[in-house]
Amino acid sequence: MNQATEVAFLSYYHLFDTMPVKILLTEDDPNLGFVIKDNLEQRGYAVTLCTNGEDGFNQFNQSHYDLCILDVMMPKKDGFTLAKEIRNQNQQVPILFVTAKSMQEDKIEGFKQGGDDYIVKPFSMEELCLRIEVFLRRSIATTQPANFALGDFQFDCTNFTLQHSQGEKTLTQKEAEVLKLLCQNKDRVLKREEILNAVWGNDDYFLGRSMDVFISKLRKYLKDDPRVQIVNYHGVGFRLEVAS
Repeated sequence: MNQATEVAFLSYYHLFDTMPVKILLTEDDPNLGFVIKDNLEQRGYAVTLCTNGEDGFNQFNQSHYDLCILDVMMPKKDGFTLAKEIRNQNQQVPILFVTAKSMQEDKIEGFKQGGDDYIVKPFSMEELCLRIEVFLRRSIATTQPANFALGDFQFDCTNFTLQHSQGEKTLTQKEAEVLKLLCQNKDRVLKREEILNAVWGNDDYFLGRSMDVFISKLRKYLKDDPRVQIVNYHGVGFRLEVAS
């Protein structure tokens, strides 16, 4: 880790000097799991390591976690199934998939099951730690009050909730970030690369396809008020429109 990155981490951890960040790590390779756990603990994180998805789900039910790092290929219960079960109970906790798979369809499936990001093996610990830092820094940013009225909906960015007379929906962190960005730029066409860079930090082709999954989910959540539309400008981007 270079000096600039080390300074950033030290400054960041000061925010958590009274309570360590808790991470649930599932990895069926015991050697890799130990290396990841040891490196993260050296950086001040409290890590619970499970070697299969079933144990991972049991641990998730027994404690509060600030972040989940899930291997995709695991015995007893794979990472996609585990993520879906976690999302059924908690929409807010960030989920980062660790995968050796290179097929785009597999990665998109991860997003469909509630994942927020992915990292492909082999990876450096610095890359993993930087991704974790981005997730947690954005979690802190959501504590700053920000609310938007969208027709009959009330979007609470602080709690990731979308409220309507028909009920309340809790969004994932990435879903909330995408919707917040659209709200902040209502009635303006947001280019695809603008959204990707703001929410994921880059705008590669795969993430562009994955972002469409998030847009589709948001449209589904907003369908109870036909006045609220996320309009697709083909090849350009999206615009949030709210009819009066």
